[in-house]
Amino acid sequence: MNGKSPEEIKHLNLEYLPRLTVPNAEEYFDAAARRSADARDRMTCHIDIPYGATELQRLDIFPAPNPDAPVLIFIHGGYWRALDKSVYSDIAEPFVAAGATVVIPNYDLCPTVTIAEIVDEMRRCLNWTYANIANFHGNPARIFVAGHSAGGHLTGMMMATDWQAEGLPRDLLKGAAPISGLFDIEPHRHTDLQADIRLTEQEAAALSPQNLPLTARCPVICAVGGGESASFHRQSKDFTEKCRAEGLPCDYLELDKDNHFDITDRLHRPGDPLTRALKRLMGI
Repeated sequence: MNGKSPEEIKHLNLEYLPRLTVPNAEEYFDAAARRSADARDRMTCHIDIPYGATELQRLDIFPAPNPDAPVLIFIHGGYWRALDKSVYSDIAEPFVAAGATVVIPNYDLCPTVTIAEIVDEMRRCLNWTYANIANFHGNPARIFVAGHSAGGHLTGMMMATDWQAEGLPRDLLKGAAPISGLFDIEPHRHTDLQADIRLTEQEAAALSPQNLPLTARCPVICAVGGGESASFHRQSKDFTEKCRAEGLPCDYLELDKDNHFDITDRLHRPGDPLTRALKRLMGI
């Protein structure tokens, strides 16, 4: 595939496809889905609000108890081809309790769309949030974005977006937290993902935030699990260095022996170090 030997492809798959190395991955999703269903029962929430034309361009909003609240947009992972926002409702609970409004969007998935189209959908989501979040106790001048895995990539792409060209404030993002993010997506052209994501060399370069100037002028947290592969560590370390080189305050967090799925399990716990770090980022 694209000049890689079978051995090189196998190595990249093991480095970048966590389901191959975490045998009980489905148990994480099942447990999170159960917690999230319970969270939706307990919390005030507005489910499946459209921000675009397609069925998956929908978002869930968990409003803060009081107006003028900071806004956390959390972008789910799934390698641009899987998973659903409903698995992550539990993340909203500790942040709403601390005084934030939380937005969790879906987006169309590969191979139905391209990664470039997903990036455009996330920009549309942030446009919608800026225009409408005051109706849900959120302050559009206090928007923070976080995401896991492919959601970390999309967070990076939001940091590289010229929001002024979109008709929004240049400093739209007040903070960003890519978690186990993918910032150079060229390697994914050579993994088993390629059948679905269909990346060209040119697209991989244009859609890798590691290669792009960052328009964001905000503090950043780059987090990765201590038990994740060397490639995930390298990606987060490289992006941390990039942020710092561009003048952004950036904390690098390596969390215990966490695998790729342990790390998001932290975010439903109000006292977890990662949750506390994100709350500090948001000033709550």
